[in-house]
Amino acid sequence: MRGEAWAGLAVAGVTGVYALCSRRLASSPVSSAMVFVGFGVLLGPVALDIVDLKYGAEPVIALLEAALTLVLFTDAMIVRRRDLRTDGFLPGRLLCVGLPLSIGAGWLLAWPLLPGLTLWELALVGVVLTPTDAALGKTAMSSPRVPALVRHGLNVESGLNDGMVLPFFVVLLAAIPGTSAAREGEFGVFWRALVLSSVLGFLVGAVGGRLLRSAQARGWVSGEWAQLFVPAVAAAAYGLAVVVSGSGFIAAWVGGFAFGFALRRFPAAEPQKDTDPSQDAPDPVAAFTEQLGELLASLSLLVFGAVLLGPTLESLDWGIVGYAVLSLTVVRMLPVAVALAGTGLRLPTVAYIGWFGPRGLASVVLGLLLLEEEHVQGIELLARVVAVTVGLSVLLHGVSAVVLADWYGRWHEKAMATGRRLREGTPVPGSTRVSPRRGRES
Repeated sequence: MRGEAWAGLAVAGVTGVYALCSRRLASSPVSSAMVFVGFGVLLGPVALDIVDLKYGAEPVIALLEAALTLVLFTDAMIVRRRDLRTDGFLPGRLLCVGLPLSIGAGWLLAWPLLPGLTLWELALVGVVLTPTDAALGKTAMSSPRVPALVRHGLNVESGLNDGMVLPFFVVLLAAIPGTSAAREGEFGVFWRALVLSSVLGFLVGAVGGRLLRSAQARGWVSGEWAQLFVPAVAAAAYGLAVVVSGSGFIAAWVGGFAFGFALRRFPAAEPQKDTDPSQDAPDPVAAFTEQLGELLASLSLLVFGAVLLGPTLESLDWGIVGYAVLSLTVVRMLPVAVALAGTGLRLPTVAYIGWFGPRGLASVVLGLLLLEEEHVQGIELLARVVAVTVGLSVLLHGVSAVVLADWYGRWHEKAMATGRRLREGTPVPGSTRVSPRRGRES
């Protein structure tokens, strides 16, 4: 109990210190992810040995699952159909062309660099390391100097690709003999994890959104409790899928879409003052859940640094490091270049979009969940690859976000000054509202 108390005190201390310095660090190369991962390594078994799975893996897994559930739900909740209609060619191409190409490239490059893994385990590496996380390069995806088209495209991609890789993750895990998913059988995985979980998530989200709007119209619910209702719906979607042995993450993601659609389909009776309905402003009920998701995501990164990255750094392998570097460059940038071919976007824009594909929470959670399959050969190696890749991403994307956003912004301003028409469009300073975790413009 004393060890758990020290761990809790350490986590609270790191969170408090960062909170007090958060505004000062926001414009610096030191990102929140760097702070929490760095302190996680320091507090883990390789240094102070305060935060460790030996004090109980269940609370850690619960934290990770809660963080990803809220992020999946809120990301899906605030995505609108117009996000893929208005200049939607960018996120559409990144998701429909770039994402599968990235999975395939990650699969193929893992083959020569990670010997000892089976065919399906190699594919699983590519899937786990494909989703991007805007929180690791928030400045790069929210700077007003960057054209709105680019900000919008990167944010929509980041909000959707973590949910889109989940079916691949579930199916590939089921293909590996000995895993918990494999014991369900192929039909069981398809039916429970993909079909039934999606249906249940949709129903919970749609009914929850309709009930909230109905209660607001009648004046039954206060603003504070309306915000608390959102994580309750996310938890219900996740829990109901788990009860039927399905995928709680898929249910939460689909539930977020249905919940957000219901909120917009049945608007509140009294719109907020100074709000133009034509602008489709973000619903304030999501604010608390976004903040809670940001907190849990930061704590998840701290745990990642302590229990996964720190021990991995003690025994680095050049094959793992090489794959991590290729994952952040070739595996991301080449598919992006192919996906954006013929769009008219200039080379600096394609390079900027290709570089800012940071790996974060989704990869961390899926990687740590793989450790539960510890009896399966190759899982430990896979987790180490995820650890090094995400660790490098936290460092490199965090350090480069401010510098490259300024560089790209200056290039764009000079290009616009020449009078040339750019497909990238014109940046509109101060026109975005930044979501706390994702840097999402609304």
